[in-house]
Amino acid sequence: MTTDEIKSALLGLSVEDKKTFIIETLPVLAKDVIKEPGFMMQLFPVLLGILKESGMDLQQLLQFATMMNEQQKQD
Repeated sequence: MTTDEIKSALLGLSVEDKKTFIIETLPVLAKDVIKEPGFMMQLFPVLLGILKESGMDLQQLLQFATMMNEQQKQD
């Protein structure tokens, strides 16, 4: 299966299936690619664009990240 065929199939999913796919596969996919030094710098603007488009306030995101960091420290 080619990348274009995979992309086409994914774009054809329902919204719920897209959500499930992203939540379940992103962590697994990221494990391999985050090891490449420049990849996170490529991914970061994409994620910021998604957040901006969603209407999420970046200040809220920072507060959420701080809260998540505190939880990890407690675990």
